[in-house]
Amino acid sequence: MSIFTLAVEAFPQLVQGVIATLRLMVLSFLLAIVLALPIALARMSRSHVLKVAAHTYVEVVRGMPSLTLLFLIYFGLPSFGVTLSAVDAAIFGLGLNGAAYVSEIYRAGIQAIDDGQREAAQMVGLRRWQVMRYVVLPQALRIVIPPLANFSISLLKDTSVASLISAPEMMLQARDLTSEYFMPLQIYTIIGVMYLLMALPLSFLARQLARHLSVRSPEETVYSNGKV
Repeated sequence: MSIFTLAVEAFPQLVQGVIATLRLMVLSFLLAIVLALPIALARMSRSHVLKVAAHTYVEVVRGMPSLTLLFLIYFGLPSFGVTLSAVDAAIFGLGLNGAAYVSEIYRAGIQAIDDGQREAAQMVGLRRWQVMRYVVLPQALRIVIPPLANFSISLLKDTSVASLISAPEMMLQARDLTSEYFMPLQIYTIIGVMYLLMALPLSFLARQLARHLSVRSPEETVYSNGKV
């Protein structure tokens, strides 16, 4: 059987794997970007407790393989009476893992904003949270969007580890197809091409965002919006 014939016959299962992989990536990405902001703000807060707690979380999670975190969630939480499905455990695990990395992207973007703008905003009467909301975060957003697009590519590839807890994504479909057709080289070649086809648009988007968002400086964006 040729690789083309194999791809045609296995097409329904491959499509199911693609849909499951994209769903897993999108939900994990959303969880990561939501959790990452309070973590980043905690690392820059004046509270020593918050700062230490956020720093500890980031260092522990970044130093731990994502697969280990998935195993702890999927196999460990039932010991405490919490049982998650393979998909939910994968989303939760990849989201928590991603939040540690995205928080550093946020922190770098926020710290890239000149302190003079914060001081100027406070001089016109804005409170600290207002300075962050109306002055710092809108500018930091332009800085962090391209790295976030690159992070989504890494997350897409990281979803492959979810097959080890039986989440029905592409690698699990590949394993099932291998046991059915006994053509591992051809099947994993097809899977590799499919990952590439999904990653290429994200890579193109990241480049376009980086090019577009570098046209104007962050200061021009804020002043044109009338925030300061």
